Amino acid sequence: MKHPEVHTIGVVGNGMIGDSMTVLTTGHGYETVSVVRNTAKIPQYKAKYDEYYRQMIDHGVLTEEQYRVCEKYLRYTDDYSELKDCEVIFECIVEDLEQKHQVYAKIEANCPKVKAICSVSSSFLPDKLGEKMEKYYDRVVVTHPFNPAHMVPYFEICGGRRTGEGVLDWVKGMLETLDRKPAILKKPNPGFIGNYLQFALWAAALKLVEDGVCDPKDIDTCLNYSFCPRYSSIGIFDHFDNGGYKLNITTCDAVFPILPRWDGAPEIIREKAESPDAWGAKSPTKKGFYDWNGVDMAAYQERVNAPYWNFCKWDFPKE
Repeated sequence: MKHPEVHTIGVVGNGMIGDSMTVLTTGHGYETVSVVRNTAKIPQYKAKYDEYYRQMIDHGVLTEEQYRVCEKYLRYTDDYSELKDCEVIFECIVEDLEQKHQVYAKIEANCPKVKAICSVSSSFLPDKLGEKMEKYYDRVVVTHPFNPAHMVPYFEICGGRRTGEGVLDWVKGMLETLDRKPAILKKPNPGFIGNYLQFALWAAALKLVEDGVCDPKDIDTCLNYSFCPRYSSIGIFDHFDNGGYKLNITTCDAVFPILPRWDGAPEIIREKAESPDAWGAKSPTKKGFYDWNGVDMAAYQERVNAPYWNFCKWDFPKE
């Protein structure tokens, strides 16, 4: 069911998140205006949009006919005045604060109906994003997704000191009409919730490798075949509440004192970042902690998406 106060959604910026967002919004029957910087790249953006939908068709999520209906809801432009009817705008441009401020100034000048400006930033908090705004500073929030945003249902919503009353709950309700599972932060936090947790695990994994306890493959085997599958159906607080805290406190006392407490990226990562393997699988060497030479990357992407297909049960538009 669509949000009663939302008819048109704007997506500013294409690429990894922006293209995915247009799939999500059109797939739920919202008129979507995608603002691009370079109109010459529109065929490239549309090709990615088509590719995402083709994957969904191949997995039986929707039919070709349903896809043809969805794509009617999307239009591309480089003219911000075409956002004039948008009630919601997702800002998906690069992590450059000055460029984001320029986008928000154009939104203030062209979007009289906007109720929420949702940045997908993973770095900047709302107070910083809206610091130069004159009209809509109370409507700027962070709605941080995980990639790809149309596949991974979790979004985390973060407001700031100047966020208007009720805006966070309104945005949460809007995201729920997109079949997302949003969480609202009570206060800003570096890494929000998801990256804070993910990088805590990453820090522990790197420490085990750096200390020679095990190889990267051993850690990935542990994650694949021990507790990670459990957390796709229950939560960590579910788990430990169910087990009780007599054993829990004993393990906390043993493990917490040796958990890594680095001031920044550890040496094992800095060495990688300064080596020919700086981009991991995308490096010219095609190496990171693993050797990616000869790896079937299409099959790898299938494994990346595999846990999320069950969440793609949308009420696609009929016409």
